Amino acid sequence: MLDLFPSREASPFGRRLKRERGAKIPVTVVTGFLGAGKTTLIRRFLQSPEGQGTAVIVNEFGAVGIDDALVRDSAEETVLLGNGCLCCITRTDLQVALRRLVFDRERGTVPPFARVVIETSGLADPAPILQTFSTDRALGGEFHVDVVLAVVDAVNGETALDDAAEARKQVILADRLIVSKADLATPATMERLMRRLQGLNPRATIDIAVAGALDPNRIVEPVAGERSGFVAEAEHGDGVSSFVLEWNDPIGWPTFSRAMETLIALRGPDLLRVKGLLNVAGCRGPVVVQYVQHLAHPPVELEAWPDESRLSRVVFITRNMRERQVRDLFAAVQMLATSDR
Repeated sequence: MLDLFPSREASPFGRRLKRERGAKIPVTVVTGFLGAGKTTLIRRFLQSPEGQGTAVIVNEFGAVGIDDALVRDSAEETVLLGNGCLCCITRTDLQVALRRLVFDRERGTVPPFARVVIETSGLADPAPILQTFSTDRALGGEFHVDVVLAVVDAVNGETALDDAAEARKQVILADRLIVSKADLATPATMERLMRRLQGLNPRATIDIAVAGALDPNRIVEPVAGERSGFVAEAEHGDGVSSFVLEWNDPIGWPTFSRAMETLIALRGPDLLRVKGLLNVAGCRGPVVVQYVQHLAHPPVELEAWPDESRLSRVVFITRNMRERQVRDLFAAVQMLATSDR
């Protein structure tokens, strides 16, 4: 491909990066319904060599912080967000906590930390957390969400998914699923649960944790390159669906950007999460794109593709929106962009 820029490090989107986050502090968001085993999982991670140098932000739904007390002795620094879910009503608390961590680290009043783990309340919706890093430019310059984990209780997971919309949305929006308490569930129960999880989120890998024991790297590893097995449209409850758009040929950035701007203007609140890799004309590496509802992350060009495929592939998680509608919109914009004037 013709290099359009004088520097090997330059691209239309800034300096090419080895990884999407660049020098930012990586963030892991651990979500999951009430009693799923999030705190146990995080405690085991903090006790491992890989967990050293981790700052933890714990959100609890209640007047007394129990989970915070359980993890405090294991973490370099633990911040308790007060009574309520880590969602739209407490996003300010999350922003304040993250800013305080950076400020205190610079002053030397907390130990240096290399990453942040956010443990959400069991009733939390992950979407507003992701929005926080998009809307706050200062936080977006310091932090980067590497992975969203959803912990699912093997024994009670089916019941939670049946009864609670929050549990379903946590699973649908996760990058990686972790099934806890597998040693307490029957093989038949595990089989049903795994089928249910794959139906709700066919993009995500599923790991099994017994008594919180899991390869610590699975808590912090970003998901780039892990989604080579993209699937067709999947239907979920609550009007939520997921599908993938793919393009074989390089795509012009103005075409993709204009189509997304139109989609956001018309249906922004229903774009729960959009993320993918684009083969953009004029770029050597893949361009990472991310959107959460009406908010767009700045595009980032990586130095190299994670696998042999150069296929543009973008995952859409939407509410009450069909794949055909989105595909037709992109086709119409592409046709207008390439038609004779």
